[in-house]
Amino acid sequence: MDRDHSSSERNPSEHPAGRPAAEGGAGSRRAAAQRQQMRQDLATAAMELFATQGYEETTVDQIAAAAGVARRTFFRYFRSKEEAIFPDHDDTLVRVADLLASADSEEHPLDVVCRGIKEVLRMYASTPAVSVARYQLIRQVPALREREIAVVARYERLFTRYLLGRFDAAEETPPSWQRGGDDDSMLAEVSAAAVVAAHNHVLRRWLRAGGHGDVESQLDHSFAVIRGTFWPTPPSGARRRGTVVAPGATSDSLSPMEAAAVSALSASPGGEVLITVARTDAPLDLVVDSIRAALAGSQAG
Repeated sequence: MDRDHSSSERNPSEHPAGRPAAEGGAGSRRAAAQRQQMRQDLATAAMELFATQGYEETTVDQIAAAAGVARRTFFRYFRSKEEAIFPDHDDTLVRVADLLASADSEEHPLDVVCRGIKEVLRMYASTPAVSVARYQLIRQVPALREREIAVVARYERLFTRYLLGRFDAAEETPPSWQRGGDDDSMLAEVSAAAVVAAHNHVLRRWLRAGGHGDVESQLDHSFAVIRGTFWPTPPSGARRRGTVVAPGATSDSLSPMEAAAVSALSASPGGEVLITVARTDAPLDLVVDSIRAALAGSQAG
């Protein structure tokens, strides 16, 4: 039976990234849910046929028939059989774009981009078995690998545009950075590419492991490495992470880092104050050695 809901669903190509035409309302939500379910049904049918009889041997007519719909219905949801392997990316791209657009202007721009790509990771992690099967299929079919590369490029372009939009005169930059010149676009493109590459690396490792393990924590670790490499100094106005000690705090109620700060600030009321400056990416042992040397010099004097 043809499950053709032409009266309530529209061609996704009529709206950016497949966004439903109407927003809000029970009817609109129901139509969006039906559309999403149909896309999933077609994708599942395509995956099963590709796995059992081969990608090249499978036709659009067979996919539509396996999903219980007509050929014309298939083409209302996907432009080709390759596209049916990636049913969630259009909606995910919209969510990521909305996340970037609504981000707090004081949040570090690279943190915002990392939150955006994590939406993509969660899309895969929500259905591990399907994601693993799709990964195995893509490795065997060159046309699907090319399609995947094109999909990834859309996220990378979106992140690059966002980062370029966050570069303004109020933000701190390295002294050698040519403000307003090629360095802006270079850093935006390199940062966006690094975030996407880290996501892909972590995702592939998780998929090769059969979809097991805490993939989000692995991605967070990769983000920390990228942040320290490309953006060691947060832009002015961006939230900085550090130790803030409340007045009257005691070491019993503080973390080890906060307790150390309390100790350093209250050790000797009559003593001198030592101020040190170090890069956030400097090795901890070198920072400690420099502090000890400064203290020794102060006491000797």
